Amino acid sequence: MFPQSTRRSLPMALLRARESVMSHFRPMLAAHNVTEQQWRVLRVVNEGGPLDATEVAKRTSVLAPSLTRIIKTLEDRGFIMRRRADEDGRRAVLSITEEGKSFIADISPEQRRIYKALEEKYGVERIEQLLDLLEEFVDE
Repeated sequence: MFPQSTRRSLPMALLRARESVMSHFRPMLAAHNVTEQQWRVLRVVNEGGPLDATEVAKRTSVLAPSLTRIIKTLEDRGFIMRRRADEDGRRAVLSITEEGKSFIADISPEQRRIYKALEEKYGVERIEQLLDLLEEFVDE
């Protein structure tokens, strides 16, 4: 099935959907002086840390050169801590700091309000269904 127009192109539709969803979150992130990529890194490290930087790049869909800059910024803000991996000194392991946890906790009520508004508009079941479908595309 080859799409006749970009309107029915899967990559284009995914990009449009991403932009639509992120338009709700960008003002919150801007108000807290954090980029989308920084927020993704913070959340992933908080959720699964400590994590190898390569794993963080994979989970956040951030390219390694960009991740290096993001890590430096988040370290400078005191949100994450970087240390060398015990088994391989060339690899970095990232951990969330107490200040990083506090920052996430401060933003969480606003984030929950945004999710609640999306759930009211689209329904929890439809959002869950969409997430399940998208996971099928991600699973390798």
